[in-house]
Amino acid sequence: MSRSIKKLTGLVAATFTPLTAEGELNLSVIGPYIEYLIENQNVKSVFINGTTGEGCSLTVDERKQLAAAWCQHGKGKLEQVIVHVGCMSIKDSQELARHAASIGADGIAVISPSYFKPVNADALRLFIKEVSTFAPDLPMYYYHIPSMTGVAFDAADVLNGIEQVIPSFQGVKYTGTDLRDLGQCVCYSQSHNWSVLFGVDEQLLGALVLGVHGAVGRLVFGGVVHIIARKFSLFYDYYYLCSAGFDVSLNKQVMSEVSGLAMGPPRLPLLPCPVSKAQAIAQKVKDFSQGH
Repeated sequence: MSRSIKKLTGLVAATFTPLTAEGELNLSVIGPYIEYLIENQNVKSVFINGTTGEGCSLTVDERKQLAAAWCQHGKGKLEQVIVHVGCMSIKDSQELARHAASIGADGIAVISPSYFKPVNADALRLFIKEVSTFAPDLPMYYYHIPSMTGVAFDAADVLNGIEQVIPSFQGVKYTGTDLRDLGQCVCYSQSHNWSVLFGVDEQLLGALVLGVHGAVGRLVFGGVVHIIARKFSLFYDYYYLCSAGFDVSLNKQVMSEVSGLAMGPPRLPLLPCPVSKAQAIAQKVKDFSQGH
């Protein structure tokens, strides 16, 4: 890699994809969304087109449009824009990686294919490698989320030796609940100065103890998480907020209620959540933030 690498640390917002009531992209929200993240949540790095962003429900062209909008509006404001490029088709993943490099993204991430699954860690490493060759100067991150992909072998096995085949590899977004495996990823990454970012809000406390370098939040209320990181005793209150029936649809509506931004509905097969439920949780989030 020829470019200098800034290590990805701290809080990273897993962003939602704003849609109109008709289910089309609403790119006009991206600019205000960035301002909200910076000014209200103190978050300056984003992970786009991931699970929270319904990336796998979007077309390749829609994902390109979103990535371009985030890079354009975030230039000079956001510290890092990481674009998830994982698809079922390696050709689509490669095209999204190429596009991310062309628009000035700061890194790319790849999820495992989940229909035709890799049979072992070697096969997944090869998939990631072939995607990385289309953006060789961009930091590459493996996005580990077995609950969605059904690919259950350890992330540590994927990381083992990956630097020998992917020079651009820079870390893992670990969205799993196996803290043993997470700890092994942290240990292996230390000698390479890679980033291990945690993505399960309910287990954030355990991940911090293990030494993760940051968190990618499904529902990032930055001020709340900053408080939690300073005061572990508040974690049980935060756990309640995370465990109150959260899913992507609910998260999206809660973000709309808290931020005032029109995130719109989720895309099918996800169904909109009851507004009253989202409003109740949003009020608890506001009360928590104001009370601490």
